[in-house]
Amino acid sequence: MNFPDWLDLNLVWFVLVGVLFTGYALLDGFDLGVGALHLFTRTDPHRRLMLNSIGPVWDGNEVWLVTGGGALFAAFPVVYATVFSGFYLALILLLVALIFRAVAIEFRSKQPMAWWRRMWDVGFAAGSVLSSFLLGVAMGNIAWGMPLDERGEFAGTFLGLLHPYALLVGVTAVALFMMHGAIYVVMKTEGDLQAQARQWVRPTMIFFILCYAVTTMATLLYAPHMAARMRANPWLFTIALANVLAIANIPREIHHGRDFRAFLSSGCAMIALMMLFGLGLFPNLVPSNPDPIRSLTAYNASSSPKTLGIMLTIAIIGVPAVLAYTVSIYWIFRGKVKLDRMSY
Repeated sequence: MNFPDWLDLNLVWFVLVGVLFTGYALLDGFDLGVGALHLFTRTDPHRRLMLNSIGPVWDGNEVWLVTGGGALFAAFPVVYATVFSGFYLALILLLVALIFRAVAIEFRSKQPMAWWRRMWDVGFAAGSVLSSFLLGVAMGNIAWGMPLDERGEFAGTFLGLLHPYALLVGVTAVALFMMHGAIYVVMKTEGDLQAQARQWVRPTMIFFILCYAVTTMATLLYAPHMAARMRANPWLFTIALANVLAIANIPREIHHGRDFRAFLSSGCAMIALMMLFGLGLFPNLVPSNPDPIRSLTAYNASSSPKTLGIMLTIAIIGVPAVLAYTVSIYWIFRGKVKLDRMSY
C-alpha cells in the first residue's frame, strides 16, 4: 500500500504504539487491580468470584502488551534495544510476576486445601501489585529521562532506575489500577461482594488522587519538560480538565448505581493520562538525562520509511482484528459473574 508523501509515518507510529500501550493499561489495568485487591476479601467464594470476573479476559488483555512490544520493535528498533537492555532486570522481574500471577490463577482451584489456596492467593496478589508497580516505575524513568551514551545506549545501572520519582510513579500506577479494579468488581458482581467492593472504591480513589497530586507536583518541579508542550499550547489543558472531570464523575455514578458508567469514567481518566504522557514525551521516545541531545526520538530512532509503510499496512489489517477479538470476548462474557462447577 502506497501512502501519500504528506503523511508523517513516524508520527503515525508514535501514536499507534501509544494506542497499543494505552489499550494494555486500560484492559490489563483492571485485572491487575482486581489482583491487588484480592486479599481484601476473606471468604473463598468471594475470592473465586473475583478470579472468575477476570477469568475469560485476563490473558487476552496481555495481548495488547505483546502487540505494543512488537510494534515498538518494528517501528523503533533502536528504542526497543535501549529500553529492553536498560530495563533488563526490571523486565525479568515483570515477566516473573506476570507468569507467577497467571500460574496462581490456574493452580489455585486444583486442590481444596485451605493452605494451598491461601498460598496461591498471596502469589496472585503479590504478582499483581509487583507488575503494576514495575510498569509505573518504567513510565517514571521514561518521563524523567534515562542516562544514554553517545550511541543512544543505556549507560546507567538497575539501582539507578529506582530513584524517588520513578518509585512515586510506580506507587501511583498501583493506586490507579486498584481504583480501576475496584470499580470493575462492582460492575461484575452482586450481593455481599458487590457491597464490599463499593466500599473499596472510595479509599482507592483517595489513594490514587493523593498519589496523582503528588506526582503532578513532582513532574512540574523536577521534570518540567513533560509540561512544556501544554504551556506552549494552552488548549491542551482541556485534556487535563477532561481527566479531572472523569475522575470526579466516578463517585457520582457509583452513588447512583450506574456501575458501567463509573467504569467508563475510570477508563476515560486512564486514556487522558496516557494522552498527557504522550504529549509530554513527543517527539522523544526515550529522553536522555542529563544530556537531552542524546535523546531517542520518533525520527532519529525509527525504521526506514519503507519499513514503516509496510508495517503500517499490516497494522491496518491487524489492529482492527485485535479490536474485534477484544470486543467480541467482552460481549460474550458480559453481565454478572456466577460460580459453577467449571469456575476457578
